[in-house]
Amino acid sequence: MLKDRNTDNFIKGRGAQLNTKNKYLRQELVTEHIEGLDEPLELSHTTQYFLEYPKKMVNRIDSPDIPSDFSMNPYQGCEHGCVYCYARNTHQYWGYSAGLDFESKIIVKPEAPALLEAELRKKSWKPAVIMLSGNTDCYQPAERKWKLTRRMLEVLLRFRNPVSMITKNNLILRDLDILKELAAMDLVHVAVSITSLDETLRLQLEPRTTTAKNRLKVIETLSKNNIPTMVMVAPIIPGLNSHEIPAIVEAAANCGARNAGMTIVRLNDSVAEIFKDWIHKTYPDRAEKVLNQIAECHGGKLSDSRFGTRMKGEGKLAESIRQLLHNSVDRFMANRTAPPYNKSLFRVPSPGGQMELFM
Repeated sequence: MLKDRNTDNFIKGRGAQLNTKNKYLRQELVTEHIEGLDEPLELSHTTQYFLEYPKKMVNRIDSPDIPSDFSMNPYQGCEHGCVYCYARNTHQYWGYSAGLDFESKIIVKPEAPALLEAELRKKSWKPAVIMLSGNTDCYQPAERKWKLTRRMLEVLLRFRNPVSMITKNNLILRDLDILKELAAMDLVHVAVSITSLDETLRLQLEPRTTTAKNRLKVIETLSKNNIPTMVMVAPIIPGLNSHEIPAIVEAAANCGARNAGMTIVRLNDSVAEIFKDWIHKTYPDRAEKVLNQIAECHGGKLSDSRFGTRMKGEGKLAESIRQLLHNSVDRFMANRTAPPYNKSLFRVPSPGGQMELFM
């Protein structure tokens, strides 16, 4: 088990320990001359919510690395605070930092369900798999209040349009009733992300997520209700959690998971600064070794934006990690499959909720 190290000066309950510079802003708040301050300048760590009203919700996915056709994100920013999260960089487009701002300034899109329905009603829409969310977790704490994810699932059920979901929060079990109906028509697949079975490491990497034990319970509950579920062992951070792959796959298999996937961590843009600050504070004795191994998986760099390699890595170390996953799946999940999505059931209900008489 990894030991907690040098965390006395940590901001409790947050992954990032600083606000990185937003390259899109001309001005920033800094403390270059702290000797002139009467007291330390402290950033607010209280979660704030901001309402946003976009014109569209469903976005086409052009990346060959993502199996879904479209994605939609009812929330931007994520209170889970995963220190490695690639989505942090997108918060800069909203004028915020990828650091503490990403996990404390949450953008909520209250019209997301209506925008989704409007998209599905277009004559140009062809039934296709939509990913919920793809950027930030659709079951993060904000969902308890706004229930946007549940309302979007209700829309998808009415239209019988397939959806893929990925989460690391047990709040998904609240929507078990809808998921069961979708699964009965082969309209949903769920992926549950598990980064580590070590609670010390989990708390440090993902401070506001549910425990690995609870995530395994999610897999078990969904599986018992015939909802196709897989585990995402992601991201793999060489030197921190790569050795846990067999144990995570076995535990998920024992709970009914039908498959397992993985990604290797990549530290693009501001995420590199956030992660380097975190690991030097948390695991100073192994920080450079971990960073060097991450770079070894990405052609000598911490960042990697190349399609085809950015998520799986390259080189001998990355190949050994992938082989460890494949061997674990063959050992613990042999002959398990998930039914393909059924796109033939799509329909356009009348605005009042009744089916059109002639379609």
